Amino acid sequence: MRWKKLGRSENVEHRRGPAGGGGGRPVAMGGGLGMIIIALIAIFVFKVDPSKLLSTTSPGQQQTQTRPSSAQDAELEEFVRAIKSSTEQEWTQIFAEAGKRYRVPKIVDYDGMTQMRTGEVADARMGPFYLPAEETIYLDTAFFGQMERQFKAGGDFAYAYVIAHEVAHHVQKLLGRTDYVHQRKGRVSERQYNQLSVRLELQADFLAGVWAHHADKRLRARTGQGLLEKGDIEEAMAAAQAIGDDALQRQAGGRVIEDSFTHGTSEQRLNWFMKGLRSGDLSQGDTFTPSYDAL
Repeated sequence: MRWKKLGRSENVEHRRGPAGGGGGRPVAMGGGLGMIIIALIAIFVFKVDPSKLLSTTSPGQQQTQTRPSSAQDAELEEFVRAIKSSTEQEWTQIFAEAGKRYRVPKIVDYDGMTQMRTGEVADARMGPFYLPAEETIYLDTAFFGQMERQFKAGGDFAYAYVIAHEVAHHVQKLLGRTDYVHQRKGRVSERQYNQLSVRLELQADFLAGVWAHHADKRLRARTGQGLLEKGDIEEAMAAAQAIGDDALQRQAGGRVIEDSFTHGTSEQRLNWFMKGLRSGDLSQGDTFTPSYDAL
């Protein structure tokens, strides 16, 4: 992935180490890697509020250690700023062509844990997430290493897909899709609400693909070479497949319960991402029609 040829966003705040308010990387006592997997299952499959997940962990269950900044951290920070800059450029252009104004979200790139404006704590065990009330994405880039080690879904384009997916949730907020789904919580059955959540997440996968389509096209027009290199699409495909509801439930050692899905199967996530990547056409991303699962 030729990300070093991209610009750099000013809308990324890096909070690394004690000076950044992170307090160091959390080390789960008696949990380790399993604790992270449990957190991912809770958030991605059962739609647990990240802040509520943390409230179940007592102070004695974890300790912190300060991790000094490294050259790898510095490159990851540059990478996040580059991908964020590209999403800003592409979505600003796409919105302008539709006669709308794109409001740029913020990324907080933190180390271990950090305080949100709401007063609650973002924790690395949550994985990356978008907070609509703040229009902010919270990301600990250590998650990328987790993707590679635990889910065998590493690579720079796989990581870019994760960032683009969270940015896509911001796009959905601006387009009214987020409110459309959230306002139905409590008004429809839990099963129906989960189905709406699936549709929202699959659309975010599609929108991540739309970004990649236009980013690749723009860089090719400017430099003669596209953003994507050989193997990049396979990386994103592996990431999409690894974080499907069915794959995560199997990873947790349980059986697949379709009624509990909130993000879609691996196949659905992959197909919608690829549809966005190939077409770059927003009009093809209506996941809210009844036939969304006829892939």
